[in-house]
Amino acid sequence: MQICRFVLPGQGPRLGALVEGRVYDLTASSESAFQSMTDFLWRTVGYSPEKRVAFVADVLQKTLPAFDWSQLDREPAAGVAHLLPPVDLQEVWAASVTYVISRDAREEESDQSNIYNRVYDAPRPELFFKATPNRVVGHRDFVFVRSDSGWSVPEPELALFMDPEMDIVGFTIGNDVSSRDIEGENPLYLPQAKVHRRCCGLGPYVTLRESENVPDGKNLDVRSVIYRGGKPVFEGDINTSRIRRSFEELILYLGRDQEYPNGVVLLTGTGIVPDDFDLTEGDEVEISISGLGTLRNPVRRAPGDKA
Repeated sequence: MQICRFVLPGQGPRLGALVEGRVYDLTASSESAFQSMTDFLWRTVGYSPEKRVAFVADVLQKTLPAFDWSQLDREPAAGVAHLLPPVDLQEVWAASVTYVISRDAREEESDQSNIYNRVYDAPRPELFFKATPNRVVGHRDFVFVRSDSGWSVPEPELALFMDPEMDIVGFTIGNDVSSRDIEGENPLYLPQAKVHRRCCGLGPYVTLRESENVPDGKNLDVRSVIYRGGKPVFEGDINTSRIRRSFEELILYLGRDQEYPNGVVLLTGTGIVPDDFDLTEGDEVEISISGLGTLRNPVRRAPGDKA
């Protein structure tokens, strides 16, 4: 079962459940748990995955407004129904160097010898802050590459969607836009390479944990295609079974001396690293994960400093 956020003209954000190609407006049920994503996470704290799915299924027994997926699967624009990113108040964090290919690529681009090999093998994982909710965009919405970067790439990632007690509620798809030249120049520049306006795509929805197709997220096929002028110019794939660290380990470190009162999203790292490839204005990034759907984000270059 999938939970999404969407907007209707004149009605503001809604929470919906995607079932067999139809999105049912859970917010219309007037149930307090479905007035926002944060409400849903809070209301179902302590629920087992089976109880959470059953809770949503019970509300779906009511007569609710419903829309064909095609009515929401469109470029966001004023005055039309469209999807929103699945976060409303949730921060987004990210793990890095969790795949061997990511370690090797970063080691190659960096002037700091052996730094990424060391973190790959270290007991403590690399975790960094990625985005506040206002920096996140959803399905079909555009991401920015930095105006001062000459080498930017998407990083396709499985994302863990967690409640305030850091239990995994479900999974979604992440597009961690990164400036590899800025990070490679000096690891201390990581925040600038990673955090900026429209730096993170998430969506198109949250697939609840232990649904029929996605039991635990640990053996999923990830595929990325970048289109330029409507034609594929890069394709890559990986399986999440090749993540070196367990989700439990990443969550343990993410929660150490921290709190996330509205829940949190954790990107689990990328195993697809385009080599000698730079995102440019007009590209489109397509990321698919088995059982989780497909996230599409057009690319624009950030306008730079405001006058």
